Amino acid sequence: MRILGIDCAVARTGYGVLEEESGRSPSLVARGVIVTSAKDAFPQRLRRIYNRIQKVVEEFAPDQVALEDIFYHRNFRTAVKLGHVRAVAMLAAAEAGCPVAEYSPLEVKSGMVGYGRAEKHQVQSMVKNVLGLAQFPLPHDAADALAVAWCHLNTLVTRTRMGLPSDAEARVR
Repeated sequence: MRILGIDCAVARTGYGVLEEESGRSPSLVARGVIVTSAKDAFPQRLRRIYNRIQKVVEEFAPDQVALEDIFYHRNFRTAVKLGHVRAVAMLAAAEAGCPVAEYSPLEVKSGMVGYGRAEKHQVQSMVKNVLGLAQFPLPHDAADALAVAWCHLNTLVTRTRMGLPSDAEARVR
């Protein structure tokens, strides 16, 4: 099972790919960040994110994709723009036939660190530890995306053990 986790943002969208083989700990396949320039018009930034996610999906062939859900944001305009980024990420995954699951930041942090209000450095530290990395995964956007993938992978394993459907559509709200 190969999972692509995506941490959406306009300026820096993180991605991380984990692979789990039966009976083995998940391993890191890839991680990175899609950077857009504030000098570019918003539609061009969306196009860059969409095209890059398409390439990541094509290159790493995930079985499923997991996204961090929109969190409460004080700035309405920022929240709407984040929604657009999430939409292009979902579209890129859906066009490739990948089921898409969504997790709240609280679920991701709880699943990764055990505490839903964990700080960025705590998430990075746990990602490093659970994946057996020599260094902290940088930048933090990629670490967050790996945490989303880890959260989804653990949810799938738990659902399978409980005899529940393990498909990502069960997570779509």
